[in-house]
Amino acid sequence: MRSEQQPYKMSFAVGGLALTESIEVARLRLGAPNWDDTIVLAMADGVTSLPKAASRRRTLREIINRLSELDLEELAFFVDEADRTEQQALLWLASCRAYRFVREFALEVLQERFLSYQLDLPLESFDILLEAKAEWNEGLANISRSTQLKLRQVMFRMMREASVISDDQQIQRGYVTTRLKSMIIARNPAELAYFPGLAHEAAT
Repeated sequence: MRSEQQPYKMSFAVGGLALTESIEVARLRLGAPNWDDTIVLAMADGVTSLPKAASRRRTLREIINRLSELDLEELAFFVDEADRTEQQALLWLASCRAYRFVREFALEVLQERFLSYQLDLPLESFDILLEAKAEWNEGLANISRSTQLKLRQVMFRMMREASVISDDQQIQRGYVTTRLKSMIIARNPAELAYFPGLAHEAAT
């Protein structure tokens, strides 16, 4: 697991998982020497269709912020071998690594509710966790209500797109294929806990 000292980076409000764009950016990275060159290539190739250059660059930076949490083996698997379900799971994994709040929500809300058979996920669960963390973190305390609502909307979209929750906001048992589970375990088995019930299932 990442250190609790990781800052809260709440910039995931640019969109959902961005699967299609992430695949293209990851493919470019595999042929480029570094991520700085990758964003230049992605801008030139028009990976995102946003009208303003500043918006395209901001979106690409967040995609890269997530993808850079995957090592080269995971990136190659993501681009060349993974099916859609595995790609979605990898992007959820990368998001949990990149964003401390997303990771803590996965562990402290999704996992706990799933294990206690409270499978409904009310929107307020996001607000409750944010308010709890904001009590001792000034950056979170300064988030405006409008930004909070945007963050909540995007995070629920990410969870739906990753099949962590259903369209009617029911927490779903985490599923990853055998080959992807093996990759996660090889790097850090504790990360199975980002997927509801998966770490508990692996331990039994």
